Amino acid sequence: MYKAFFLSAFALGILGGCATVPPEEDPVYLKLTDMEARLMRIERVIDNQSLLELAAQVDQLRTQTQALRGELETLRFDFDKDAERQREVYLDMDRRLQSMETRTIAQVASPRVNGESTLAGGAIPSGQLLVPGGSDRDNYQAAFDLLKEGRYQEAAAAFKQFLVVFPNSTVADNAQYWLAETYYVQRQFGESLPAFETVLSDYPESRKVPDALLKIGYCNYELKRLDAARSALAKVVQQYPDTTAARLASQRLERMSQENS
Repeated sequence: MYKAFFLSAFALGILGGCATVPPEEDPVYLKLTDMEARLMRIERVIDNQSLLELAAQVDQLRTQTQALRGELETLRFDFDKDAERQREVYLDMDRRLQSMETRTIAQVASPRVNGESTLAGGAIPSGQLLVPGGSDRDNYQAAFDLLKEGRYQEAAAAFKQFLVVFPNSTVADNAQYWLAETYYVQRQFGESLPAFETVLSDYPESRKVPDALLKIGYCNYELKRLDAARSALAKVVQQYPDTTAARLASQRLERMSQENS
């Protein structure tokens, strides 16, 4: 009987002692707390890794964006340089062409002997070369000098005679073009038009073809043949792009559009 009493009392003492242990000293509580803390650390590590990956991706995208922006700026700079260079070339060629067409130089061909020019500022003898016995180049240059001096009627006669005597010259196409030009600068568009058309028909491989086609458009415009003018100018733009003639043709087409609006 006493033995059973003492066992019961001992058991109650143990249970009572466990019940009175504070949480911070309870092994089970401490174990759970430690596990929870470890779990939270693991979650933070996982979260931090996701953030690091996102940050890395953002940095990579930022780097790629900067690289693309740099390439875009380089392309824009190159494009601007090419456009400016092309514009300068066009303007230079246009100035040279206009100067060649309109300038007059106060020079008079001096008398020559031994097969050279016999012209001394007077009229050109009908049916006679400027440089009798001279080469095609000599006579071409003499006719072209008259054109530059503004002696258009004499230049026309000289170019006509040149084409009769030197039809197979390597500068025959140029002679035909400048013959047409002598009429054009005098606003004789009825004579100028077929002369320019001859450049196309007789010298289709000539470097003067784009300019001749342009002037065909101009002549038709002056003659009020607007459909023919548009057709010729459009051909210049389509067939000879990136040329001064094409740029001038585009300008005239735009002008015609504004006039009709």
